[in-house]
Amino acid sequence: MSLLSVHRVSKSFRGLKAVAEVSLDVPQGGIVGLIGPNGAGKTTLFNMTAGVYAPDSGEIVFDQSRIQGLRPDQVCAAGIGRTFQIVKPFAGLSVLDNVIVGGLQREASVPGARRLSLQILEKLGLAAKRDLPAAALTLPDRKRLEVARALATRPRLLLLDEVMAGLRPTECDLLVEVFRDINRHEGLTILLIEPVMRAAMTLARQIVVLHHGEVIARGAPGEVVRDPAVLECYLGEETEV
Repeated sequence: MSLLSVHRVSKSFRGLKAVAEVSLDVPQGGIVGLIGPNGAGKTTLFNMTAGVYAPDSGEIVFDQSRIQGLRPDQVCAAGIGRTFQIVKPFAGLSVLDNVIVGGLQREASVPGARRLSLQILEKLGLAAKRDLPAAALTLPDRKRLEVARALATRPRLLLLDEVMAGLRPTECDLLVEVFRDINRHEGLTILLIEPVMRAAMTLARQIVVLHHGEVIARGAPGEVVRDPAVLECYLGEETEV
């Protein structure tokens, strides 16, 4: 059963069609990767799912309820958490307090949100830095903090927007294992945009490829990387396999 269904969704900005009748399904407990060249419409699709933009047409259904047009806070309350490409933690707050802010979405008290936040920081390898100001973190640690803040909202669906971009291979591998573990043991459903192809192909069970706002391929990672349309959009020319 699909937890998220996007049906023929479109969005234009000043006459430029960023997303054109895109449809995709994310099964309950699944991990789906959304890939494509820069400007393909990936983040626009995320933003419509998360409530930043309302689609011009089409339907977005989460847990059998239409969510297109809801505000971001309403989408979060419904059970969708997300990260952002450009991480902007509350620089003046500690690492722990940043996560507590997210935890208060579900927890009724600060002590409850604190306990939850400490557990999440432990999973992400940030527990030792919980009292540092967020501004003092390196980029890899800020990326992990971004994930921690999203997880603290206790989402059923997590939207990951380029969380591994700019990380070293070993750092990517650690995050991939964290997401696999959470997916396996907690049933968290994940939809990710990931330019680090090695990470996307390792983590996702299904890949959807966008190009110029349209879906050009979908399927298992091993199938998608051999698709002539995918090779052409990435390499700029037809390629024989």
